[in-house]
Amino acid sequence: MTETSTPRTGVDAALTRFGVDEGALSKTLEALLGHRLDDGDLYLEHVEAESIALDEGLVKKAARSIHQGVGVRAVAGDKTGYAHSDEIDGARLLEAAQAARAIAQSGGPSRAIAVAGARTGHDLYPVVADATEEPLETKLDLLSRIDVAARAYDPRIKQVQASFVSERKTVVMVDRDGRITVDVRPLARLSVACIAVDGQNRQVGSWGGGGRHAYAWFLEDDRWQAFVTEAARQAVLKLDAIDSPAGTMDVVLGPGWPGILLHEAVGHGLEGDFNRKGTSAFTGLIGKEVASPLVTVIDDGTLPGRRGSLNVDDEGTPTTRTVLIENGVLRGYMQDRMNARLMGMAPTGNGRRESYASIPMPRMTNTFMLAGQDDPEEILKGVKRGIYAVSFGGGQVDITSGKFTFSGSEAYLIEDGKVTAPVKGATFIGNGPDVLKRVAAVGHDLALDTGIGTCGKAGQSVPVGVGMPTIRVNNLTVGGVAV
Repeated sequence: MTETSTPRTGVDAALTRFGVDEGALSKTLEALLGHRLDDGDLYLEHVEAESIALDEGLVKKAARSIHQGVGVRAVAGDKTGYAHSDEIDGARLLEAAQAARAIAQSGGPSRAIAVAGARTGHDLYPVVADATEEPLETKLDLLSRIDVAARAYDPRIKQVQASFVSERKTVVMVDRDGRITVDVRPLARLSVACIAVDGQNRQVGSWGGGGRHAYAWFLEDDRWQAFVTEAARQAVLKLDAIDSPAGTMDVVLGPGWPGILLHEAVGHGLEGDFNRKGTSAFTGLIGKEVASPLVTVIDDGTLPGRRGSLNVDDEGTPTTRTVLIENGVLRGYMQDRMNARLMGMAPTGNGRRESYASIPMPRMTNTFMLAGQDDPEEILKGVKRGIYAVSFGGGQVDITSGKFTFSGSEAYLIEDGKVTAPVKGATFIGNGPDVLKRVAAVGHDLALDTGIGTCGKAGQSVPVGVGMPTIRVNNLTVGGVAV
């Protein structure tokens, strides 16, 4: 039996870590699969995680945890039986297999599953030593330097919070054909929040970044310093922000993190399960024009080192670069194995789960809009009166209708083609598919976010990436205070 992205010794080491052998896995598949099952698999997971938080120069949290477990899935038609356990041995595996099969109401005789070779995958994060292995003292020293640097930015910075979170996740996936796939996934993120105070006026700025990198990545080119400067800059800037105007106006979205609006307002609607069930605003529209001809949207899980990237998804399928919308025309959906089978389509490597206790489902990886031909400065000059949104906070989206509401965490007035005063309290209200058709200009400055995104769906959270070039959306509804 071979695995996807590591040498043979990687399979042996992974199975030894979980205390099982290939014989136990084969027996589990034998107990799981029958002729009435359409699919089934095993998913073993071992996670070593560490989190450190500094607040007001003091360590508020320092935790390290290790946990592991196994999930067993049986699929019949569109029904999934799933059982999981945090104890991994032959007996627990068999119990989980029998429970999953019973839930899926499968029948027919069991069959023995022999071992098989795996597909060739990627090697997107060849980290020799991940961030969990860096000494705690080294990370604490970095957080202390962050505190000092943030306060030195401006005397109005009165409070600084910084955290460093890292993990190493080892997963072993066994599909219904007995193919074993192993993936070892590093992940780390540095976050900084600054509070600026001027009298009774208190404002918060936050920034950070990360990905599937070693600890040294945060020190390269003073990357951590850039995170600190950005968080402090935002906080101080907001002290002088004026109330945002309200009404229908042209909105320019900046490059990078504003792609979160694309992710939420459009991306979820392009996931296979919503379209199979007919609950997405994009259902049945493949081959139809759903956006401005300037718009091309990609989901790409193969970008090296990115937070949303994976060598293989959580079903063992190699990730891909999937064209969702091309020049305004809907080309496809993001798929896991089950929804792809039921829709007569190919899996795209988007089957993801939060942990061994979670059922996989279609999820985004790194989702972004491709660059266009327009000069970003010219895009701004073309707006008589509007809002320039550089960064977004929280939001709400209705997948069925596509309606969304997002708050702008950093935004400015545009007056006669010039970016002027920063504004606060701006909210952006619209309909995802409708907004795509209102895109009137797309810049050549595509940027991806710095590696801070986490996506929630059906109670599960997974790391993701977003991106966007500068774009102009005509006649978007802006909620604010001033008229």
